[in-house]
Amino acid sequence: MRNIDRNATPATDIVAQLVAPAAIWMVLTACQPVSAQETDDASQTATSGQPLDGREGRDLLLRNFRPQSKLVVAANPKSQAKFPAVDVHTHFYYKMRGNQQTLDDYVAMMDRNQIAVCVSLDGKLGGQLQQHRKYLWSDYKDRFVIFANIDWQGDGVDDDPATWACHRSGFAARTADALAEAVEAGISGVKIFKRFGLGHRNPDGSLIEVDDRRFDPIWKACGELGIPVIIHTADPAAFFDPIDATNERWEELSRHPEWSFHGDEFPGRDELFAARNRVIARHPETHFIGAHVANNAEDLKRVGRWLDRYPNLSIEPASRISELGRQPFTAREFMIRYADRLLFGTDGPWPETRVRIYWRFFETRDESFAYSEKVPPPQGLWQIYGVDLPDDVLRKLYYENAARLIPGVAQRLENYRAKHTGEDIQ
Repeated sequence: MRNIDRNATPATDIVAQLVAPAAIWMVLTACQPVSAQETDDASQTATSGQPLDGREGRDLLLRNFRPQSKLVVAANPKSQAKFPAVDVHTHFYYKMRGNQQTLDDYVAMMDRNQIAVCVSLDGKLGGQLQQHRKYLWSDYKDRFVIFANIDWQGDGVDDDPATWACHRSGFAARTADALAEAVEAGISGVKIFKRFGLGHRNPDGSLIEVDDRRFDPIWKACGELGIPVIIHTADPAAFFDPIDATNERWEELSRHPEWSFHGDEFPGRDELFAARNRVIARHPETHFIGAHVANNAEDLKRVGRWLDRYPNLSIEPASRISELGRQPFTAREFMIRYADRLLFGTDGPWPETRVRIYWRFFETRDESFAYSEKVPPPQGLWQIYGVDLPDDVLRKLYYENAARLIPGVAQRLENYRAKHTGEDIQ
């Protein structure tokens, strides 16, 4: 099974501003046919010993392209959120690995940025959940909500799906019971990772389908327990296309070809979305949160149709302001229209530099700024633009919808406001 985890440790340097996508295509010459002579010339250049650094007429490797924008435009960076924020998409177990000092430092950063509560999505049922509860809640129970993960493998062997717990009789019922116990202990939801549909396999080697009816009792139990399910299905559109000169995220995929889901080995993106939507439709009493703008931030019109069709679906923008910010007019209209269905998420914990980019994106109309502190930026060689959301939309995005949908958030928000300002949440 391929490793499809891309939660790498973030860099801390600030990314140099990049120019518009047109410049990228000038470097790629993406859609131009390559002649045999041109191929020979490129090969000779690559093997001549001359550095491909773009200097003195030499060619430039795309991976070394570091343009610095010459635009002179207004800049209104934000040092904190305008209202208390609830980050519903974070990974404190997988990114911090139990380091207490790192946790202390991040909570201090939360205070500086007016992040009232973070939802850690890393509580795999069993020992990991107990360990994670102790890590986050020993000192900071008022600042963290935890979602459980389903332990599909159990005591099975990694590369032998036939031994996995999820293929044993009664698995769904046992999982539902375990979730009920977790809720009694204060757990507030369930997170489904993308390996469900793109990685976990049946005993015959086929991929487990997202809408496999064997697991319906789990989704039903979540509705009965009053906890939401945040589900990551599929991935960016470019990850399902060939890694060639027409792929807009070629540079990223050239560094991480294992992130590609192109080919017959995997179901199509539309097939994955349809399976997820069938689960949402079958369980109207269970609230689902589509992680990463339901993983279709490239087509907000389609996401809007899903939101219209499924009243038990909400979305959050973790690691997708890179997509939303290159379509600021469409994104702003979309977020205002569906303000009651939006939650705030980052996919962190991230460095403070990146967290503050979220405030700038949502709260200003700044033009052409970097969406990440990384060099090169991780999800496409382009800049983003702010959407300048109205205050009533910001409140719903930052905390009101989370307080309504996620158990434990409302009380933590009240405690945060009482401690930090002595006022009730407005």
